Amino acid sequence: MRENRRIRRMKRSRKKVIALNLTSLMDVFTILVFFLLANSSSSEVVTAPKQIKLPDSVVETKPRETLVILVGTEAVLMQGVPVVSIAELLDGKQERIAAIAERLELLERNIIGISTKAAIASQEITILADRTIPFRVLKKVMSTCTDSGYSRISLAVIQKAPKT
Repeated sequence: MRENRRIRRMKRSRKKVIALNLTSLMDVFTILVFFLLANSSSSEVVTAPKQIKLPDSVVETKPRETLVILVGTEAVLMQGVPVVSIAELLDGKQERIAAIAERLELLERNIIGISTKAAIASQEITILADRTIPFRVLKKVMSTCTDSGYSRISLAVIQKAPKT
């Protein structure tokens, strides 16, 4: 019984101090923050809508900030705004699409923000085209862009792993 009392008294008298070493924890969080900041700005990914199925390709370069044209199965969209329908493009015999040329001129005149200014200054366009559209539709869109002064045209694809 004495040992039992003695053990209890020692437990009461002993101060329980729990100390955490915050220096190492802060170091880990600092490294994590720098890692996330460095990698978040360099990953610019162009997301395609669910209704567009892009072709697969092995790509080694990252996409740049450009104007985006979506060529879907029903319509052509520029920066998310519908411009012309695919049926009109298939029926028309003109190589230059006036609606796309007008929209490009409108975007050049109405620059909002640094990213839009950089995209227009680069004179580059990224086309996200569905894999099922006819090539003549894509050719009309591309020729309209080159006629409007956008000579650097990139076609968006889904990146797959290279075969080794």
